Amino acid sequence: MKNLFLLILCFVITSSQAVFAQDSSEKEEGSLTLSGSVDAYFRTNLNAPNKGENFQAPASSFGNLPGFSLGMANIIATYQGKKVGAVVDLVFGPRGEDAVFGSPLYRGGMAGSSQIVNQLYVYWNVSDKVTLTLGNFNTFLGYEVISPTGNFNYSTSYMFSYGPFSHTGLKANFQLSDKWSFLAAVMNPTDMTEFNLNGTYTFGGQLGYSTDAGNTYLNLVYGDQDGRLTDDGGLVSGATSLGKTFQIDLTTGFDLNDMLYAGFNTTYNSSSSGEEYTGSDIREIGGDGAGFYGIAGYLQAKPTEKFGIGFRGEYFSVFNSGLEGVVGLNDSGKGSVFAGTLSGNIKVGGNLTLIPELRVDSMKEEFFVNKNLNGSKGLASFLFAAVFAF
Repeated sequence: MKNLFLLILCFVITSSQAVFAQDSSEKEEGSLTLSGSVDAYFRTNLNAPNKGENFQAPASSFGNLPGFSLGMANIIATYQGKKVGAVVDLVFGPRGEDAVFGSPLYRGGMAGSSQIVNQLYVYWNVSDKVTLTLGNFNTFLGYEVISPTGNFNYSTSYMFSYGPFSHTGLKANFQLSDKWSFLAAVMNPTDMTEFNLNGTYTFGGQLGYSTDAGNTYLNLVYGDQDGRLTDDGGLVSGATSLGKTFQIDLTTGFDLNDMLYAGFNTTYNSSSSGEEYTGSDIREIGGDGAGFYGIAGYLQAKPTEKFGIGFRGEYFSVFNSGLEGVVGLNDSGKGSVFAGTLSGNIKVGGNLTLIPELRVDSMKEEFFVNKNLNGSKGLASFLFAAVFAF
């Protein structure tokens, strides 16, 4: 796969030499735009504690803090020229910090300026059909996105929460026809956005099909996410490293008519068992891989321009203890959850969206506690969010 990507890159660069030579002496004029968002919310559990160490929340990302809570402020600066451009996307607040959790690497884990960088990349439109992008960009996998302005529901799905958030690397987008597109990428390990700490790389691909009614994307990533063990004298007995991770993801969404929209997302993620340091040598662990899979449906109705209502139903399952602390697991390391989320979208003016939301998470195994602090398989919660976009 690596050789294929290099061949594609060589072809793009070679085929664009004439274009580059023609344009290199011309100073390109472009436009600079600013956009972004601000959001905040109130959240409460209906059948579980809301304060102290017993506070309960789904283990999906964002929108999980108690009471009146902050989301994030997002500021995006975009320079767009005919051939080249750049994007700087900065985030502040709890939702922003959660989105860039893998960034504080450069200063040994100390919070630095990278902790506010959600995206930072440059791009080159090599031709009308080919675009190269280098830097840190949000993932191309999944149905949902980090910014609440891009989602109908305010809380997020389990599949989105445990797939990639962002990548740093080089990607090439190819517009194959009016409807078909293809993406190839070589990247650092997932969410390792500042630099490559492990010396391993992840490869990504996407095949897209788009019409006026909607879009369908088949996505995949493959690579070693945590590096190989090296016996350099610093290893501790029992240290482990996972093998390579493979994730395939299908996302689609279409307008059924002028009022109804339906979306669908399914994903499968598996990491091989990897290796372990025994205290004297490094050995392959063997055995089956571990990971998760899921499926979600989205149905939204917008009877007026000012009001919409939507439901997300998601089934999410973990196998071989592929994730810990996310769903209740049995002795075999298996567990699952069904989460139903009903959300309203109320438009106020042209910029503000109010989102009342009721969510119920139902586990196969006990995971939550109820108000009497007894084990529970279910959690019902309500939130009310305000999202302002500019």
